Amino acid sequence: MNMRSRYPRLIIAGMKGGSGKTLLSLGLIAAWRKKGFKIIPYKKGPDYIDAGWLSSAAKHLCYNLDPFLIGREKILSSFKGHFRDSDCAVIEGNRGLYDGMDAAGTYSTAELAKILKSPVILIMDCTKVTRTAGAMVLGMQKFDRKADIKGVVLNQIAGSRHEKVIREAIERYCHIPVLGAIPKLKKDFLSERHMGLTPFQEHPEVKKAVSYAAEIAGKYLDLNKIWKIAKEAEPLAVSNQRSAISSQHLPPQPPLAKGRIKGGVSIGIIRDSAFQFYYPENLEELERKGARLIEINALKAGKLPVIDALYIGGGFPETNAIALAKNAAFRKSIKKAVENGLPVYAECGGLMYLGESLILEGKTYPMAGIFPVKFSLEKKPQAHGYSIVEVKSANPYYKKAAVIKGHEFHYSRVINPEAAKEFRKKNIHFAFKMKRGEGIINKMDGLCFKNVLATYTHIHALGTPEWAEGMVRKAEEYKNYVK
Repeated sequence: MNMRSRYPRLIIAGMKGGSGKTLLSLGLIAAWRKKGFKIIPYKKGPDYIDAGWLSSAAKHLCYNLDPFLIGREKILSSFKGHFRDSDCAVIEGNRGLYDGMDAAGTYSTAELAKILKSPVILIMDCTKVTRTAGAMVLGMQKFDRKADIKGVVLNQIAGSRHEKVIREAIERYCHIPVLGAIPKLKKDFLSERHMGLTPFQEHPEVKKAVSYAAEIAGKYLDLNKIWKIAKEAEPLAVSNQRSAISSQHLPPQPPLAKGRIKGGVSIGIIRDSAFQFYYPENLEELERKGARLIEINALKAGKLPVIDALYIGGGFPETNAIALAKNAAFRKSIKKAVENGLPVYAECGGLMYLGESLILEGKTYPMAGIFPVKFSLEKKPQAHGYSIVEVKSANPYYKKAAVIKGHEFHYSRVINPEAAKEFRKKNIHFAFKMKRGEGIINKMDGLCFKNVLATYTHIHALGTPEWAEGMVRKAEEYKNYVK
């Protein structure tokens, strides 16, 4: 059998969050790329930031493989469809290996490993532990023998004696190899902010950070043994599927355009340093439905280009509040387009941008003003995790009674909830009721006005196919309307 028909692959997992999964994943990807291999990265879990770093290291789009967001039936087809002619896949898990939504570990990294029949490499934070590390790894092995743990990488090693005791304990009692030992590093090359790493788009020295990760991997990991484990992964049937997007640039760059195209619709994507959270699969699905994507910079553009719909993803508008507020002409052009019926779909940071204002450290920054709500940024997370919404009322994109899975990821909150009392007078309403999660106000989410729907809930297009269908349908309606 051809090696690539086996889809060489690894899942990188930890015993807990913060154990070093991203460091190990980045290091492996960057080190193998230096050897000339084509590596495709995947990320498990509701995450844009780690995925961005993995993409940066691989010079390849990073795709999401989350059983909750996407559904088990589409995990394999997405994995194989995006693998193409790569030499190996590196899949970064989230949290601990067995952590999921409940005590059964539903939607855990271990469950993903079983779906993909993928070998697992554990990375273990060895701070203040020696021989007990063997017992911990043994427990991980016995907890679910169907999770195929093939080796361990030690992290935060204090010295040679520390490494020796742990290595011997694991190899003697667990009968799997220790594949590397990373010492306590003096410099934090991946600075953290909010709920994770600093987005790679904002990191001052991305190339240096990735190069450093490759150096760490080359120096402290047995790259040949790890590569062998990936190559010996259980065979998977060859996929004939092809992905809709052909570009392998980083980040994914939709084609730029000045206007509409004949026989199709043009959908604007606001993507700049303020708005950067997009699953590449979401953009692929829009293209698969026949849309042409037009990238827009909300910080610099004087006005909206001629488009048939607009998608505003999440990000950190608060770090760009001054620039967003100063670009009054662009904000006004969005408001005018909305009044004229332009279909708009906004998630999280996009929701905040469509609000009345953003309050930061006592200062008020005007936003687009589509919705009369004011947002502030808090020190603690206001929502973080998987969400489930039920569509309770009419909206441009989803049918009533539909149940949608997604995730919330924000520190912001509405500070004038009393504004909801005036929504009906202004033809504004909520489309979603939260079955799981926080939403915007009082467990309600999905603010609607004309053809706008703005929500804290992020969705994944492979798990919510009606989203791309709805976007393209409304874009076609709008295009025909304004002809």
